[in-house]
Amino acid sequence: MNELRLGPILIRNRFLISIYNFVENRLGIKEILDLEVFYKLAPSYLGIFSCFGGITFFMFTLQVVTGILLLVYYVPTTAQAYDSVVHITNNVPFGWLIRGIHHWGANIMIITVFIHMGKIYFHGIYKNPRELNWVTGIVLLICTLSFSFTGYLLPWTQLSYWATVVGTEIPSAMPVIGDYIKIFLRGGADVSQITLTRFFAVHIMVLPAAVIMFIVLHIIMIRRQGISGPL
Repeated sequence: MNELRLGPILIRNRFLISIYNFVENRLGIKEILDLEVFYKLAPSYLGIFSCFGGITFFMFTLQVVTGILLLVYYVPTTAQAYDSVVHITNNVPFGWLIRGIHHWGANIMIITVFIHMGKIYFHGIYKNPRELNWVTGIVLLICTLSFSFTGYLLPWTQLSYWATVVGTEIPSAMPVIGDYIKIFLRGGADVSQITLTRFFAVHIMVLPAAVIMFIVLHIIMIRRQGISGPL
């Protein structure tokens, strides 16, 4: 076989074709991917506001890539966190750019999430049979806001420190369980090294895993039920 077509992609390199055949014979990649989805066309009634779900996914991918690059130099300790951020910004080649993309990308991601969910809500797309799509979207919104809250502390500046103090103090207003929630978030009575370590772990491990899982569920349901039509 001198050429291989995967949806809209035509491969003529024999080495790449041999690799594909090797994997296909053992895992059945073509059946798993269901390559017919590449031939599906977007409905003509979609407008600019229908793109914000995809834009949000792109921003999340950008956050993952820039976050991994920042991890190379970031030190999650109260003694070195701020200095490592300054080092990234001033000394690391293009560090200012990577940090800027990560910072502003987080803000843009929150905006696009709210625009996307606003469109879904005002058009009534959350109704039967798409209730579970809405539920997974709410979970993704909570994860996005949690990304912002946990990541805000990581530079360990005066602003981020006191913002975290205020943010973690809010649950303590709840009766009975409020103080327990505050101590759980902080890892103790005060915002300290344990808080920074806890927020860092949640920011780079727990939240990305949860977001990826719910994004997959969200996309699977959309592909299964199709894109909703106009009112």
